[in-house]
Amino acid sequence: MGRQSSSPLDTTLIEAPESDGPDGRGGPGLVPALVLLWSRDEPERVGEAISLPPGGRERVYTVGRAVTVDDDGSIPLSLGQLRPSGRVDTGPLRAAHISRRQLSIAHEGKDRLRVEQTGRGVLRLDGHALAVGVVEPGALIEVENRFTLLYTHRPASWLRPIGERRGEHPFAAADRWGIVGESPATWELRRQAAFLAGRDEHALILGPSGSGKELLVQAIHGQSSRQGRPLISRNAATIPEMLIDAELFGNLRNYPNAGMPERAGLLGQADGSSLFLDEIGELPQQLQAHLLRVMDRGEYQRLGEPKVRVADVRIIAATNRDPSELKHDFLARFPHRMEIRGLDRRPEDALLIARHLLKKIAASDPQVVAPVLSAQGEPLLAPELVAALASYSYTTHVRELSELLWRALHATTGPTLGPPRELVRVRRERPADPEPLPAPGTLSREHVLEVLERCGGVKEVAWRELGLRNRYQLHRLLKKLRID
Repeated sequence: MGRQSSSPLDTTLIEAPESDGPDGRGGPGLVPALVLLWSRDEPERVGEAISLPPGGRERVYTVGRAVTVDDDGSIPLSLGQLRPSGRVDTGPLRAAHISRRQLSIAHEGKDRLRVEQTGRGVLRLDGHALAVGVVEPGALIEVENRFTLLYTHRPASWLRPIGERRGEHPFAAADRWGIVGESPATWELRRQAAFLAGRDEHALILGPSGSGKELLVQAIHGQSSRQGRPLISRNAATIPEMLIDAELFGNLRNYPNAGMPERAGLLGQADGSSLFLDEIGELPQQLQAHLLRVMDRGEYQRLGEPKVRVADVRIIAATNRDPSELKHDFLARFPHRMEIRGLDRRPEDALLIARHLLKKIAASDPQVVAPVLSAQGEPLLAPELVAALASYSYTTHVRELSELLWRALHATTGPTLGPPRELVRVRRERPADPEPLPAPGTLSREHVLEVLERCGGVKEVAWRELGLRNRYQLHRLLKKLRID
């Protein structure tokens, strides 16, 4: 049976962290990163990330096709496949219609980035067309008809370069348990699942409906010492109150009613394995008490049978309710508790899951997805759909995402999958216009002289005060305005 903790101090609540810190902010050991959510010509690269090197507060970076440092000292950034095992560099964006220097990026105080359009096309920051602006974590950076980036963070430890990956599932694809995602939150779930797989105590999985609790349970059981026996699963909410003992513990033939077949019960079926009870919070508290004895010592009795049986079973339960709603002594018998975040907290994973779901649909129903697939079999999403999925307030998460994709498929004839009407209408509130910065051409000679005087002639301070990209831009401006 699952070993029960001997002390409440052994209880652990393992929370899956946000992709960033609270409210999407960075934290210790995290570096700013721009995750590619959409690329018109390179859809297979979705999920790759551009990381801004730590300690680069004084530098200006560029995003585009450039691979060498420019004359003004700006440093080109390239994409990479980032994982806890390290970074596989995949190079800059390659599409011909992307400028060599498409965007200019610079730090603007803690957790803020200044983004300027320096190439062809329209720049949109959280949906607002701007030539230059300041963004915070969670912002969408779109170059119209070219690519879409999400500003987030990645652990600095993930930047260690490696030549190739060995023994890992392909980047951006589902792992062996069906879990999809490259965000720190999803990789932390994988790590915690492996940790719980090495323990044998009962475990409680917390998280909203449709967030993937069942996949996580399969990952825990499949890596445990019990993996040789099948995982026994049952939705606790579907067990009739009058039959709970018979369902859980089993019964002898003709007991309690004539004609009833003999049943081993869920515990008998799960002997030597794991028993997954989903939606355990829907089980009334008086019925939760029926499980206490078996959770402590594995002891139970089949209905109509006088002898006591012992089952070697580990119970893994899941609920979308607050754990405080469970019977207190029932809750105390779960020394390990793990929480899954919804798609709202990891929007970059939502796009990878959408890609995965569309490929699954294409495998079973190729005609419906064929109009929006590339020659290489990659789903071609419209940038409007990408922005909507990354901004949507999900209620049932992956289930809702699947429903939205089906609605989009019903309404789309190709060549790209656009958003259904309801997805455009119901959007999570985005912030107001990002803070704009002045373009150099709008700065008057008088204003520049005023700022220089206020800064004591220190140009390293003045270019920041003026909202320019770097000191080289200030030098060109001073020359243009004939300021010595």
